[in-house]
Amino acid sequence: MQPSIPELFKKAYAAFNNRDIAAALETMHLDIEWPKAFEGGYVSGQDAIQEYWTRQWTEINPQVEPMSIAERPDGRFALTVHQLVKDLSGQVLFDGLVNHVYTLEDGLLRRMDIEA
Repeated sequence: MQPSIPELFKKAYAAFNNRDIAAALETMHLDIEWPKAFEGGYVSGQDAIQEYWTRQWTEINPQVEPMSIAERPDGRFALTVHQLVKDLSGQVLFDGLVNHVYTLEDGLLRRMDIEA
């Protein structure tokens, strides 16, 4: 049985915040497209996300908490998230709200975009 949309996002963000890549990837389509938030561009596929996150976490410490979720008329889901990003010494690099917009396919995350 597929999780509900809110449960899917809850699992994905909890896994990311816990640095549990395997659990996060369970929420993603094999052909996921993911933005490289601090670098620009996208990575495609689960292996590329694993490599990107593994490297990212050696440079910064992000924590992302969903605040609200809304389905858009085009079928995508917009999440307002509180994002706190620190460097590895604990200095805050970013603390604010961001919009994550998701396209789903087969009940899984297929693409994530970031809107200011």
